[in-house]
Amino acid sequence: MKKLSAYAFIVLLLPVFVRTAAADVRLPAVFSDNMVLQRGIAVPIWGWADEGEVVTVKFRNQVVNTTPVAGKWMARLKPLTVGGPDTLTVSGKNSIELKNVLVGEVWVCSGQSNMEWQLKRAFEPQAAIAAAGNPKIRLLTVEKSKSDKPLEELRSFGWRECTSESAADFSAVGYYFGRDLQKALGVPVGLIHTSWGGSPAEVWMSAAVLESNPAYKRDILDASVETIKRYESEKAKFDQDQKDGKLTADSRPPRAPWKPTELYNSMIHPLIPYAIKGAIWYQGESNAGRAQQYRTLFPDMIRNWRKDWGQGDFTFLLVQLAPYDKSKKRSLEQIMEKSVDSDWAELREAQLLSTRVLPKVGMAVITDLGEKDDIHPTRKEPVGARLALAARKIAYGQGIISSGPTFMKLAVKGNQAVLSFDNVDKGLEARDGELKGFAICGEDRNFVWAKAEIRGKKVVVSSPQVAKPFAVRYGWADFPVVNLWNKDGLPATPFRTDTFPGITK
Repeated sequence: MKKLSAYAFIVLLLPVFVRTAAADVRLPAVFSDNMVLQRGIAVPIWGWADEGEVVTVKFRNQVVNTTPVAGKWMARLKPLTVGGPDTLTVSGKNSIELKNVLVGEVWVCSGQSNMEWQLKRAFEPQAAIAAAGNPKIRLLTVEKSKSDKPLEELRSFGWRECTSESAADFSAVGYYFGRDLQKALGVPVGLIHTSWGGSPAEVWMSAAVLESNPAYKRDILDASVETIKRYESEKAKFDQDQKDGKLTADSRPPRAPWKPTELYNSMIHPLIPYAIKGAIWYQGESNAGRAQQYRTLFPDMIRNWRKDWGQGDFTFLLVQLAPYDKSKKRSLEQIMEKSVDSDWAELREAQLLSTRVLPKVGMAVITDLGEKDDIHPTRKEPVGARLALAARKIAYGQGIISSGPTFMKLAVKGNQAVLSFDNVDKGLEARDGELKGFAICGEDRNFVWAKAEIRGKKVVVSSPQVAKPFAVRYGWADFPVVNLWNKDGLPATPFRTDTFPGITK
């Protein structure tokens, strides 16, 4: 409540501030004391000032002068080396000093509720919170806001040093990722958290990208207009019924729908072009019913961010959907009665596809971390750890295994399907007993659960019900019960060898 009150107070004073200090040089909220600047690349510093005003940016031994265009100015610092703390000064008719500034690695943490999930709400967080103090990790949270148009400024209370207090309220996945990355690299790490529970991917994309694709314009933008019209009609009826005393104890107001672009406009666009190393992303639940569309939508969102940031193909790391039994309350035996189609499995496949169609995209698989009846698995530490491994491999070029086994090819030998995998450096293993989660079919496309065995670095799958195998699926379920790992300690991603039309097509 204190933060909200302070923000409201600032908003109330803003008109007075603008009238009395219109000539002052100003900086957006992403620049503050305690921030981290990205090493190794040119670093944009920007803000606002009067036309004709000379703005000077000083950092370490660099001095850069610039003048505003249409009231906005930008200066670029030459690539910086790791270190700090230092002071960054911006001056014109006034002077601003930003203190305790570090240079290191900067990552954006975005997505929906599983990225938003706070450290203090994660699984057994007490020890992690108590040990969280680290002046080489800095945290910035973008406050929630929506906008129909791209904004120049975001809502934030600025950068904070990582302490037990600041970490407890921060994204658990983001914190664990940053903690492990900082330890592995030995350099400062800055984390920018900008996420919103329940958000679909299209709200994190720009209008220009959605409008340029006829399918997105029809199926997302135009469909959204109709959805909003229905909502407004239902809301008007609810309000009138409430006024007329017609509501019952079970009456609930209609829920406002998401609008495409509204979070990109307010929670991503104002960050651009703050220099970053990459982004981590945990989202997909809200698009599972449109998994076929996500096969192109999600890669296009990544392209959208990369193009607008203007930093080429910066590293983008995602978390694959966790197991979740949407039907709930079923036993594992009931779940395993038969192999069925699954929109969540199709969404996981779309996520995997993004790592193959785009460069420098990695994925953390978490088939072992789901909670059957809860869409929010609380064990976030392994999620952050696997993202950090992917970052070390993809963004920093370390020669490590950062992924579990990934399917490469299928060979049929008699009544057996022989599967080959990538990322099996030390070999394959089945955790806790015989292999589980494999289904097989013949040309009739009738999948049945199968027997699977590890033979060297391959998996052999068969069933007495399938004389001539045609396709194999692994973990193809809302709540996959699976146990194939590599001996490097990472689980295999669910996959299928077929290309049969999915239920979301």
